[in-house]
Amino acid sequence: MSPASSSAPYWRLSGFYFFYFASLGAFVPYLGPYLKTLDITTFQIGVIIAITMATKIIAPNIWGWIADHSGKRMLIVRLGCFFAALSFLGLLINQTYFMVVLVMTVFSFFWNAALPQFEATTFSHLNNEEDRYSSIRLWGSIGFIITVVVLGYVFQVLPYSSLPYFVSILLIGIWLVSLTVPESAAGHLALDHEPLRKTLSKPHVLGLLAACFCMQASHGPYYAFYNLYMQSFDYSSGTVGWLWGIGVIAEVILFLYMHKLSARYLLQKLLLISFALAVLRWTLIVLFPTQLPVMLFAQILHAATFGLHHAAAIRLIHQLFRGRHQGKGQALYSSISYGAGGALGSLYGGFAWDYIDRSWVFAGSIGFGLIGFMLVYIFVKPEVTNQPVSET
Repeated sequence: MSPASSSAPYWRLSGFYFFYFASLGAFVPYLGPYLKTLDITTFQIGVIIAITMATKIIAPNIWGWIADHSGKRMLIVRLGCFFAALSFLGLLINQTYFMVVLVMTVFSFFWNAALPQFEATTFSHLNNEEDRYSSIRLWGSIGFIITVVVLGYVFQVLPYSSLPYFVSILLIGIWLVSLTVPESAAGHLALDHEPLRKTLSKPHVLGLLAACFCMQASHGPYYAFYNLYMQSFDYSSGTVGWLWGIGVIAEVILFLYMHKLSARYLLQKLLLISFALAVLRWTLIVLFPTQLPVMLFAQILHAATFGLHHAAAIRLIHQLFRGRHQGKGQALYSSISYGAGGALGSLYGGFAWDYIDRSWVFAGSIGFGLIGFMLVYIFVKPEVTNQPVSET
């Protein structure tokens, strides 16, 4: 299937990922410093960020059920993007702690509707060309890089209080791009499939979802407190912006070669590598935060801890949840890992920072990584994931 002949060309799908993750490049690294300017405590910051992740526990499953039963997956994406952008504008009106909590809750409920259903749309559109996913998804990483690096320099001139304006512009961009992807791209293949409860009762499915939970729990402190952590060691916002950017540049390179890796290695092995390198990454951040070369290397490992893990995990989710369960499968993956896992990691990070010591913020990440490694090793066996292993 060539992009030119497709009903949803390569650049429309890529454009959505570009703007979606560009907004993440503004939102994730700089939300903590922005909230600090509002005289919100570190623990309260952890609570707010946990709320944005906790809504992923419920929201994606609600929207996934509606999308799979209505057959209107892209309509759900558009509505989610529109109301997410609209609700976020509330921060331009009032910035009290209560208002921030309210805005983040409503915004996250709609924002979290979009990505799982768009992921299902992308895979349905690609059909038997799943290896092309990484070449589309990498544009999201490029959007993240551009935003996080540029804003790192912007916030050396402008105050962090201007963040809601930049995020709002990017959220509107996501909605506009979503309008260009037709409903027909979602596919909705009429495939035979077993009941969802039977799929979820399988140990390797539960083991995979639990491992994904652990990986994102290990990243929760990183997404919530990495900026504050590095700035506490006297790194400038521009330097921290580049550290974020370098991590995602490494992720882009990984996505470019992911089709070759998945053709040569079992997805289980790729997941094990991602967890092993996650443990190494968090250990380096705990032990050597003042050593810039070591921190650069730790950020390069983001290619494995996010890029490799996500690409392998989402391929397995697509294989294990078939037919009309595709949307619900992507929603479960999002809610359990990025939702519940990310929320727990953020809450832990805020508690550790305020009540133990800043070094313990990432010490917990090491533990989550080790548990995830064992879950993959024990449960996610190649013979039960039905993974094709032929060379391409």
